[in-house]
Amino acid sequence: MNSKAVLSLSLVGAIALGLCANVSAAVPGAQRSNAVAQTSVETGKLTPRQRGELTRQLVLKWGSYVQQVHGVPVRTWAERMVPSLIQADSANFRAAVKRDTFEGAMAELTGTGHRINDEGVITKLAFSDADQTKALGALGNDLVYTPVAPCRILDTRNVAAGAIAANSTRNFVAFGVSSFASQGGSATNCGVNPLAATAVAINLTAVTPAGAGYATAYPFGTTQPVAASINYASGAIVNNALIVQTPNPIATFDFTLYSFAQSHYVADIVGYFAPPVATALQCVETTKTVVNIVANGTANANAPACAAGYTQTATNCESSDWLVPFVFINAGTCSARNNSAGAQEIRASRTCCRVPGR
Repeated sequence: MNSKAVLSLSLVGAIALGLCANVSAAVPGAQRSNAVAQTSVETGKLTPRQRGELTRQLVLKWGSYVQQVHGVPVRTWAERMVPSLIQADSANFRAAVKRDTFEGAMAELTGTGHRINDEGVITKLAFSDADQTKALGALGNDLVYTPVAPCRILDTRNVAAGAIAANSTRNFVAFGVSSFASQGGSATNCGVNPLAATAVAINLTAVTPAGAGYATAYPFGTTQPVAASINYASGAIVNNALIVQTPNPIATFDFTLYSFAQSHYVADIVGYFAPPVATALQCVETTKTVVNIVANGTANANAPACAAGYTQTATNCESSDWLVPFVFINAGTCSARNNSAGAQEIRASRTCCRVPGR
């Protein structure tokens, strides 16, 4: 094994161990006894160690692809993915590791894997190779907006680089980091560690520009558009609310800011757009309706209706004897015939589910 391979393995191992430690700190009781850990496995939830192992597999599988195709260093991509992987649903995480395309894996993490077919993505990539373009799944559809308390993500007055020079650009991150202090912003993560943000809502302020002009915020890694996010006069303080698209999959930076005149800038994030995250259904079973059937007789058992806000997902039928087969099962009704020599009973219930919080 060459030194480069050893370095890569050491890197993903360190990232996996780091994730494991982060999960342990973030999840109450993560360091409890083996009995608790076993319970976690039985309920389908990943333990910190399991989550770290899946992270290792995911980085080994797709790190080189991200670096070669999207131009994002594997270390940068992996480290920026850590907050997302801590929050990823256990079932989604397992499914992501099994996918055959990077686009499918990223969609699985957000619970939208059913929208992206691996064979279709592979076909698109094969055709796109001819014109050197990149074909991605539709990760930007049906986005959900999540507001956050306004939080400073950049302030050029507080960094050594200072104001952005005239007719130049500077790149920034907007989410998925532990601190924005390096950009002159908050020393916290501002509560924005989404799984795959596709756009951010920010308030951008130009502070005392050296001359009249404008600024443009646009997605990192794309061509600067012929448009202005803010227009300003010399020495003014001008603010504007913006929605800025960000690279998906995650990149080295999230957006670029161009300044026509030399100026300081301040930005506060107020929300972000991301694909909806799959939420496990909350299900309950109604009480059982019990009906007696005489020998050679027939009967129907009608289960109690679901409570308000719940939707029926199954009809459950039980009989007290093998000689009492059901001939009809639908919408909470169980119909059976008693072929035994004595009285028997049948029981009916419904499984009722809802999306938590609705």
